[in-house]
Amino acid sequence: MASTEKQKAVIQIRDVRKSFKNVHAVRGVNLDVYEGEYIALLGPNGAGKTTLIEMIEGIQNPDSGEILILGLPIFGNESVLRREMGISLQETRFIDKLTTAETVELFASFYGTPKAEAMEVLSLVGLADKNKSYTVNLSGGQRQKLALGIALINRPKILLLDEPTTGLDPNARREIWKIAESLRKNGTTMILTTHYMEEAEELCDRIVIMHKGEFIADGTMEDLAAMNGCCGIIDFAVHGNISIDRLKKINGVADVTRGKNGIFRLMVKDTITVLPELMKLVSKEKLKLKKIESRALSLDDIFTSMTGIHLNDETAL
Repeated sequence: MASTEKQKAVIQIRDVRKSFKNVHAVRGVNLDVYEGEYIALLGPNGAGKTTLIEMIEGIQNPDSGEILILGLPIFGNESVLRREMGISLQETRFIDKLTTAETVELFASFYGTPKAEAMEVLSLVGLADKNKSYTVNLSGGQRQKLALGIALINRPKILLLDEPTTGLDPNARREIWKIAESLRKNGTTMILTTHYMEEAEELCDRIVIMHKGEFIADGTMEDLAAMNGCCGIIDFAVHGNISIDRLKKINGVADVTRGKNGIFRLMVKDTITVLPELMKLVSKEKLKLKKIESRALSLDDIFTSMTGIHLNDETAL
């Protein structure tokens, strides 16, 4: 995506807070989302993502702070702004005895969208051949496609996708990705919450990591890697023993951990520099290498490094 310097922020979030009894769900977050930008909002269960999305949608009211959509506060302007937003939830319930075409027609009536125009979304989401199928007979992937199609009926400027591919098989997930990617040419702005790191990396220009109600990182993959101070990971195991302190002294090694399985993990600033030095050390210590694997830093690695947990770790609740 092009630089946001000359673009306008279509969503502005200023010091927004929300609590439920003794739970501080959202703790004073700030965010600008620019026109045409695709943002991934990542965080474990309980991080506050859904609460924040519901406040953007106007379902929840912030305790304090301000949310502007297209320059207007959502509360007091709901009827106007919701026509500019498309919303697809993790699970959408349909009327079982309506066909996909009848379902689209029903939702189109809420926006005053002409039937012929509304039916175009079935082709867009790959369900044109299922127009006479009852929704109860659709597969999980087809139901999510229908939910996305309904979110697009009003040709929204802003698309909010809350866990849109949870529970889908990899093929169905990638089909949803293709649909979302195709919307870029229309200048659509998207916020995506997801538990799939690959999904965030594939679709989004910018990644915001949310943890315990706060934003702890915001930027591109390159930005987040720079914040982390590393660009790669080396996993290796040897027959024998080697000192963690000795490994930390290798130039370019930022951190060293050892798993229960005996595998050492080096977080490195420069893989090309570290690998030869590691091999020299193994040789000098007269150790035999059992395995070694080198790879670029992934979004999951960055998230785990920043939060101490994996994205889908249920202990984060």
